[in-house]
Amino acid sequence: MEGNKYSVILFDLDGTLTDSGPGIMHGFEYAIKEMGNTVEDKATLRRFIGPPLEYSFGTILGYSDADTKKAITLYREYYFNRGGVMENEVYPGIEELLRNLKESGKKLAVATSKSEKGTNIVLEHFGLTKFFDVVATSNDTDRRTKTDVIRFAIDSLKITDKNMVLMIGDRNQDINAANETGIDSVGVLWGYGDRKELEGAGATFIVEKPSDILKLVSYRF
Repeated sequence: MEGNKYSVILFDLDGTLTDSGPGIMHGFEYAIKEMGNTVEDKATLRRFIGPPLEYSFGTILGYSDADTKKAITLYREYYFNRGGVMENEVYPGIEELLRNLKESGKKLAVATSKSEKGTNIVLEHFGLTKFFDVVATSNDTDRRTKTDVIRFAIDSLKITDKNMVLMIGDRNQDINAANETGIDSVGVLWGYGDRKELEGAGATFIVEKPSDILKLVSYRF
């Protein structure tokens, strides 16, 4: 096949493009304590980096629908009003990767479970918006899961051949959603998932650093 088959690259945001862990974990700690509970081991908060808020509070923590909505409001209070969104930094090598992919003619999109507001604040603050053709985010209506977000990104880019699409993320939710959507995936090891998690989810490829992605999508099949 002439040229690389991956011409459309979808990126998760938290744990893939930026290290947003501190702000997210502090937001969960704040919400959990405000809900009258305690955080015995702060290391357990790492599991909330990646999944949708509704899933984290409702499924992982077992909150009722009403308490989940309240907890999400508290989380967002910390994240947007108490500086959580800025407890964040771009991973080394990411900007160079995005620039090289863009210059090589790839179509790039963000596909994140983060809200539109939070996503845009982060991308604009770090000057990453210019690299993306589409920014697909979660919402409270028709894009509640990562699979919904990926499908929206693909539809927005008007892609009909899923073989040309590659999803890049750091957690099993990214890989599972890619599999459900019928596209290949890359699990990255610099984020918040480990090799065991990514292999278990069935990642097509696993890479250790951003430059590995450029090599992967530049390969001629």
